[in-house]
Amino acid sequence: MSRSPSIPDRPAVDLDPDLSDPERLDALEAGLSRLAAVNDELADRLGAAEQRRDGLQDEVAQLQRENRLLKTASHYVATVQEVMDDELILRQHGNNQEVLTDLDPTFAGRLEAGDRVAVNDTFAVELVLDDETDSRAQAMEITVRPDVTYDDVGGLAEQLLEVREAVEIPLEDPGRFEAVGIEPPSGVLLHGPPGTGKTLLAKAVANHADATFIRMAGSELVHKFIGEGSRLVRDLFELAERKAPAILFIDEIDAIASKRTESKTSGDAEVQRTMMQLLAEMDGFDGRPGVRLIAATNRFDMLDEAILRPGRFDRLIEVPLPDEAGRERIYEIHADGMNVVDVDFASLAAASEGYSGADVKAVCTEAGMVAIRDGRTEVTAADFETARTQLAAGDRPGVPASASLGFD
Repeated sequence: MSRSPSIPDRPAVDLDPDLSDPERLDALEAGLSRLAAVNDELADRLGAAEQRRDGLQDEVAQLQRENRLLKTASHYVATVQEVMDDELILRQHGNNQEVLTDLDPTFAGRLEAGDRVAVNDTFAVELVLDDETDSRAQAMEITVRPDVTYDDVGGLAEQLLEVREAVEIPLEDPGRFEAVGIEPPSGVLLHGPPGTGKTLLAKAVANHADATFIRMAGSELVHKFIGEGSRLVRDLFELAERKAPAILFIDEIDAIASKRTESKTSGDAEVQRTMMQLLAEMDGFDGRPGVRLIAATNRFDMLDEAILRPGRFDRLIEVPLPDEAGRERIYEIHADGMNVVDVDFASLAAASEGYSGADVKAVCTEAGMVAIRDGRTEVTAADFETARTQLAAGDRPGVPASASLGFD
C-alpha cells in the first residue's frame, strides 16, 4: 500500500503583527506600495492585451469578409435588350457584347427591355438591379448655390437681360408667357472668346433663379465604351427633371456637338451617338417646363447645324470682349475687396484694349502680388500698370513669353 507524499509545513503567519513597532510598520507600508505598483502594471498589461485582442478581432473579421468574397463568383452588369418567350437578349456593359440566353422561370414576367440585371459567367440572370441614375450625373449637381450675383457681372448688361428672359423668368413666372400665348425659349447658347464671362452669366442666373444648378463639361460626355455617353446625357436630363426647377449648364458643348464628318472611327461614331441623344433630349424639352438649358462654347463655328436650329437653342447670345466701359466696371468689381489707393480705373481700362474679363481679373490679382512682394498692404496705380505690362508681355510664372492673353 503506497503512502501519500508528505506536505511540507507552511511558514507561520503572524496574524497579529505588532503595529506599534515602527520598523515593522514601515516594512508593511513598503510591501503595500510594491503590491500597488505590481497591480498598476498588471492593469496596464491587461488594457494593452484587450486593445490587441480587439485589433486582432477586427483583422480576423476583415479576413473572413475577404475570404467570402474570394469564394463568391463575380457578377457582370448587363441591360435587357429584348424579352422573348423563354429567352433574353442581353447587352453586357463594358465590352458592349450582345448575348442570347435562357430566361429563368423565376424572372418570367418581371423583366422588360431596358432593365439592368446582374449575370454570372454563363450569362444567366442572378439579380434584377435598381434603375438608378448614373452616379456621375448625380455628382454634377451643385449642392451649394453659386455665390455670383448680377452685380458681379460687368459689361454684359444686354446679354444678362437676354439670359434672364430665357431662363429665370420662365422658371419663376411661367404665367407671363401663357398670358401672351407663346412658349418660352427652349435653350440658350452663349458663345464668344475665352474668358468673357459665359460661365459667370450662368452662375449668376442660377443663383437668382433659386433653382438646382447642374453643371457639366461637354468633354465629360465623351467616353471609351459605346453607349456610356448617351446614357449619361439621358441621366442628366432625368436628374434635372427630378430636381426641377433646375438649370442644366453644359460648358464646352462643342466637344460633343461639332459638325458631323464622314469619319468611320469608333471614337467619332460614339461622339455622334452622344450628340444624337442630346438632340433627342432637347426635342423633349416641351415635357420639362421646370428645366432650362444653358450651353457655352468658344468655338461657335464648329457646332453642327442641327443643334443650332430653332426649337433647340432659341437664343444664340454672343458674349464678346468687353468694351472700355465694360473693362472699367470689371476692374472696379475685382478691386472692390482690395486695399487700392489712387487708381484711375478709367485710364487703366483705356490701356487694356482687347482684354477679356478674365484678363482684367488676372491684372488685379497680379497687382496685389506686386504689392505683396514689396512688403506693402496698399495697391497703387503703379502696381496695376506693372501687372498689366507683365501680363501683356506674357511675363508670368509658368507662362512662356510667347503666350497670348486669354484665360478661360
